[in-house]
Amino acid sequence: MNNIKTLGIDLAKNTFSLVGMNELGKIVLRKTLSRKKLLPFIAQLNPCLIAMEACSGAHYWARQCNSLGHQVAIIAAKFIEPFRTGGKNDNNDAEAICEAAMRPNIWHVPVKTADQQAVMTLHRVRQGLVKERTTMINQLRGLLSEFGIVIAKGRYSLQGVIQDILEDAENGLPPLARQMIDNLWQRIKQANEQILCYDRALAQQVREDSIAQRLMTIPGVGEQVATAVSANVPDPRLFKNSRQFCAWLGLVPRQFTTGGKIRLGRITKRGDKYLRMCLIHGARAVMANLRDKQDKVSCWVRELITRRGYLRAAVALAARNARLIWTLMVKKEDYKVVA
Repeated sequence: MNNIKTLGIDLAKNTFSLVGMNELGKIVLRKTLSRKKLLPFIAQLNPCLIAMEACSGAHYWARQCNSLGHQVAIIAAKFIEPFRTGGKNDNNDAEAICEAAMRPNIWHVPVKTADQQAVMTLHRVRQGLVKERTTMINQLRGLLSEFGIVIAKGRYSLQGVIQDILEDAENGLPPLARQMIDNLWQRIKQANEQILCYDRALAQQVREDSIAQRLMTIPGVGEQVATAVSANVPDPRLFKNSRQFCAWLGLVPRQFTTGGKIRLGRITKRGDKYLRMCLIHGARAVMANLRDKQDKVSCWVRELITRRGYLRAAVALAARNARLIWTLMVKKEDYKVVA
């Protein structure tokens, strides 16, 4: 046990597989432990590098291992799979994790604090409720169309007319269908109120976070993006430059270069799709309010829309904002409008 320099742990709910390697990469330990025995065993080890796959509970175990004096590496699953030999089982996974951790060019996921995870919990619960509300709205629209009542697209269009439809006794809705639709409408209103509470909670997080306040000076960066970036990126200097941060979010072109011929495709869509989605929606909000603004960025976006189309321009503006986010976090400055 004293020779272990790298320890790979395959995380699970109750049973954990461990593989330890010495400084030469030779396996000196194979062990399977229960959940209760894992931390006491790790506490007996000399300080070493403990690696685990990025999955549920990884940040909790990383914090526990850090508190015991160990260095921790959380690695994405896609970087571990190429190192697996033989069939997929817990022992082989733990060995692959250990092998990947010993490679100097493998990206490690930053370890989040409990408070940062709490902020992301707020984002995830809100995101799930928004999806649930969209599902209910689509169901309500579909049910009404069965009785010949067609509503225009959009959430606000439906919310503006649904009460009149329920109160109209001449529209041919049977009493049972009217009751079911009213129940569905009450659930949608409850979801609206809950989402509003979550939005207020995000606004409170911004008021307590100086980094989020700085990021919100960027046009197209609101409370969702600012708080999500602050929680997901504890140290921006983990990225070599702003383009690497942009690539981490999946906002750079997919590259297929061979024989000196460069081919660029669509964006890679790597990283956190929620954060990428928020950045793109923020960019679309900026584009919707361009009007006749004559600052440098507005003119660039307007020309890009004409030359490359609306959707490509939205992704390009989102990528630009991602680079600005990294720059402001590193330099600790507010955004300055370029006239």
